[in-house]
This record gives sequence, C-alpha cells and structure tokens, in this order.
Amino acid sequence: MDFWAAAFWTLLPTVLVSLIFFFVLRSIVRADRTERRVYAKVDAEERAKRGLPPRAAASTPSESCSGAQRDRPGVSARPASVGHTVSPDQHARGAVR
Repeated sequence: MDFWAAAFWTLLPTVLVSLIFFFVLRSIVRADRTERRVYAKVDAEERAKRGLPPRAAASTPSESCSGAQRDRPGVSARPASVGHTVSPDQHARGAVR
C-alpha cells in the first residue's frame, strides 16, 4: 500500500498544476475569442454608420490585421517607428548601415 500512496502523492502536484494551466489557457482563449467577436461587431456597426460595405471574412490572420489599413486612405501600413524608405540601390551602394 505504501507504493500506491507514494505514487499518488508523487503525481498529484503534476496533475494539479496541469489542470490549473489548462483552465487558465482555456479562459485566455475564450476571452480572446469573445473580444474578437465584440470588436468585429463594433467594427461592423461603425462601418454601417459610415456607409462602408461590410468587411469580407479574412481567411488568414495576417489579412485581418492589414484589412483595417486598406479602408483608411492616407494611412500607411508601416509603423511610424520604421523610419525612412530606402531604395534597393542604396542598399547595394552601402549607403545604409
């Protein structure tokens, strides 16, 4: 009987930590899914207010991220911290460090 008790107490912390990890990750994924659903609803309402057509469902996550930039003329898809645009021949000449 000592063997089974030792095996139980040995496995118990691993099982408990695994269960806690599972439920924490599950709650994070569910919260993210809910947040995306709410954001899509708000986005659809705002587009309807502005008279824009509904956004097509994106097939990949990268398309959904860049989709907001397509609908805003004059807004660059590049982050502001990128800096200056450099031509390929400037790279070839070594003008860029």
